[in-house]
Parts: sequence; structure tokens; C-alpha cells
Amino acid sequence: MAQPAFENIVEDFEFLEDWEDRYRYVIEQGKAMEPLDDALKVPATKVDGCASQVWLHPRIEGGVFAFDGESDAMIVRGLIAVLRALYNDLPVGEVPQVDAAGELARLGLNDHLSAQRSNGLRAMITRIREVAAAAAAA
Repeated sequence: MAQPAFENIVEDFEFLEDWEDRYRYVIEQGKAMEPLDDALKVPATKVDGCASQVWLHPRIEGGVFAFDGESDAMIVRGLIAVLRALYNDLPVGEVPQVDAAGELARLGLNDHLSAQRSNGLRAMITRIREVAAAAAAA
């Protein structure tokens, strides 16, 4: 079961009939995020494998995982917001167990993102899982 914030996105997508509206919705989700502090845009937080510039800054407090992110591309910033809805506030040990591909398939994103965007999305998911798995093992 996905996080309530992600379930809200799934429900909203069901009401949006065409993909232009869905893209606008994803972009709006990204615009609603607080910008990532420039001091956090460093090589250690940069995600390789993305066509655009992407930074993810994870936080683990009290065994709970969360992250903030930023991208120079509006749609990617929106995808970061979608991933935050999927992963934020989970116990750190549960993060690697999330079937991100299955959950995102509920939105139909796989069929509507370019190959480069899909690769970048996978790179972000991989980074999130790696950070959470390392924190859970520590």
C-alpha cells in the first residue's frame, strides 16, 4: 500500500482524462515544492543518469525516511514531487521494499515518459533505495 500522499496523486490522475492535463498536474506538484537550498546542490547529492540536473537530499530522523529534491527541468521536478509522495515518511527499512515501478505504473507514467526521462526516474529511485538501505543497515 502506497503512502496516502501518493494515493491522492493516483486519485487525481483518475480524474484527469488527457496526458497534457496529467503533465500539467505533475509540473504543478513540482512547483509546489520548496526549492532546495543551493548549498545542498553538491556532487554528493547530484543524481547521475538523468538528462537534466537533479539533486536529492535525503533525511533520516528517528528511523523515518524523507528527502527533498530539485531539478532544472519542470517535469523532472514534478517527478521528484511524485517520488516524495511515494517515499517520504516511510520507516527507512521499508523504503527499499516499495515496488516503485508497480506504483508508478498505476499512473501510466511508463508509457508517457521519454526514454531519457524514464532512465532518470529509475536513477532517482535507485539513489533513494541505496541511501535508505545503507541507513537501515547502519
